[in-house]
Amino acid sequence: MTNSTAVFPGWTCGPFTGGGFTYDVYRKGSGPGVVLIPEMPGLHPGVWELGNHLAGAGFAVAAPSLFGTPGAGIGPGAALVLARACVAKEFAAFATNKKRPITDFIRALARDLNEQTPGRGVGVIGMCFTGGFALAAAVDDAVLAPVLSQPSLPIGVSPAIRRDPGVSEDELATVQRRTETDGLCALGLRFSEDQMAPRERFRTLKDRLGDAFEVIEINSAPGNPDGLNRFAHSVLTDQVVYKPDHPTFQARERVVEFLTERLK
Repeated sequence: MTNSTAVFPGWTCGPFTGGGFTYDVYRKGSGPGVVLIPEMPGLHPGVWELGNHLAGAGFAVAAPSLFGTPGAGIGPGAALVLARACVAKEFAAFATNKKRPITDFIRALARDLNEQTPGRGVGVIGMCFTGGFALAAAVDDAVLAPVLSQPSLPIGVSPAIRRDPGVSEDELATVQRRTETDGLCALGLRFSEDQMAPRERFRTLKDRLGDAFEVIEINSAPGNPDGLNRFAHSVLTDQVVYKPDHPTFQARERVVEFLTERLK
């Protein structure tokens, strides 16, 4: 493991191979493990801030760089990163009832992190493009705390796709079985008006997982009392308002609480 650049103080970086893929993984902190999967367009400053927050809360964070340039902001290049990811076979952005190849890498990373850290298992946080990857990772017994923040795959271009849970039926059946036999729980977050993370997808997951799927839906409708834009999307990064009484701040604190309950 080599020292990361000064852009990411306190983080280390090194390659990790699993599931037939190799990606750089950035690491920081000690304690129970949490895999933090980046959202589009990659490990942007908001994702780093979330990772620092988790490390400060007592977790060992492992953040794989799956796409984009680590540290790059959300700018004109983001559309190109998204376009490339949408056609990449490992992400299968438009496929329904699909086991996405990249989830084999996420599961391997979760197992490896679990072996290196204390606690009963690890958490996995997926966001936006990668939101559903967190639930798919929970097929593995090493994952005890999947967090799905605004899961956006498959991209909802039809009612049937919006209802798709973002994982294959086999994966969802395994997760459902774990909720019944292992006490597995999952946490999902979205803004109420977010069309990229459709309400129908959350309804499907709630119907299958029941009380084991905790949902935080933040009101972003026109005229909402918290001044949120109806296009608000990134619950845990760019849309966080650092005021204790704001629902985005409370949602992020609930994520930390959920990880603490499940892992510590």
